[in-house]
Amino acid sequence: MNPGQTGVTHQKQTAVQTMDLAFDRQHVWHPYSSLIDPPPVYPVARAEGVRLYLEDGRALIDGMSSWWCALHGYNVPQLNRAAQQQMEKMSHVMFGGLTHEPAIELSKKLVELTPAPLQRVFLADSGSVSVEVAIKMALQYWQSQGRPEKSRLLALRNGYHGDTFGAMATCDPVTGMHHLFASHLTPHLFAPAPRPAFDQPCGDEDVAELRRLIEDNREQLAAIILEPVVQGAGGMRFYSPQYLQRVRALCDEHDLLLIADEIATGFGRSGKLFACEHAAISPDILTLGKALTGGTMTLAATLCTDKVAEGICRGEAGVFMHGPTFMGNPLACAVANASIELLLSGPWQERVSRIESQLRQELAPLRDADGVADVRALGAIGVVEMQAPVNMMQVQEALIERGVWLRPFGKLVYAMPPFVTSEQDLRQLTGAMVDVLGNL
Repeated sequence: MNPGQTGVTHQKQTAVQTMDLAFDRQHVWHPYSSLIDPPPVYPVARAEGVRLYLEDGRALIDGMSSWWCALHGYNVPQLNRAAQQQMEKMSHVMFGGLTHEPAIELSKKLVELTPAPLQRVFLADSGSVSVEVAIKMALQYWQSQGRPEKSRLLALRNGYHGDTFGAMATCDPVTGMHHLFASHLTPHLFAPAPRPAFDQPCGDEDVAELRRLIEDNREQLAAIILEPVVQGAGGMRFYSPQYLQRVRALCDEHDLLLIADEIATGFGRSGKLFACEHAAISPDILTLGKALTGGTMTLAATLCTDKVAEGICRGEAGVFMHGPTFMGNPLACAVANASIELLLSGPWQERVSRIESQLRQELAPLRDADGVADVRALGAIGVVEMQAPVNMMQVQEALIERGVWLRPFGKLVYAMPPFVTSEQDLRQLTGAMVDVLGNL
């Protein structure tokens, strides 16, 4: 039995009333879907361990960790218990003028675990909001320094930072899925996507265009924002830690803030607790989300240095101008504390290393398959990049028939399984990918 699972086997049956899928199809808007011609959705009755149990009785190994956040799998006793215990005290209380133990303890953990200069914690309620907070921190910092002209950001091609307007403006205008809104977004600058792969060196020529953009626009630039080492939804690309080191050096040289978006990579997904550790650098502002609560409920955080926090608070407003209603939600904070404790108390590094090795080995046959452009793995991330976009519904249905759940997009079919996924379950997952993609 994997840690974090309840030990309940497939024989456990739960009475579930038949879902009204006709209503769902007519009225419920799912992510990135049409209500004119809705794609099929699969009704989940319950989730246990690393499996999603559909209403029709089928069990699917979840290779997506519910969009990368369910590190420990589902129905985890420690997380359930933390939620139940906190619920008996209070599920929510406003954070304006009040505080509580779960938020204090979570903030302590985040300060202890993240690179040393990050000392101040702002608790938000979703990854996109944490990016909005990071952008506002950078802009208000320069406002407070009497430099309001420093109001643009420099982002990377193939980057992705979220679906809200400030975050959308920093996503790649082409691969970031938001080109329809281009005329309504703040015009930022974009450097070429990092060229050197994860295991390659990064030379002067690899940052030449980045350097040029910085030098030509230094007086306007407030910050560089990037996903360290792993570019997620914009392409599932892994790049050289040396590139990240060079970006940090350029920010120091030209007096720019560095925002590291670790919403997808935080809490071990890349093989390090935080992806910045691959390069041994620290950002000025760090965003976290997704796996923060182990996939139990929504919560995010934005951390910054004393320099940024004090610079903001010495300015005109005297305060940071942001405050979500559900900021510091005690229920979410309590579960986040339990999730971090569960992660750190187990052999998460060994598990992620084993998953990486298995993904590399078992997806390798696809390198020679027709239509496959690349196969790569880093930490608990396995990616098959096709030469042309796949038919998502066709591929997804074929994978479901083989007992696994993945969500392809564009040219990418990838797996980011829970860390507690067993060798046998991961073998079924990779075997399904090889079978389906090798026969397209």
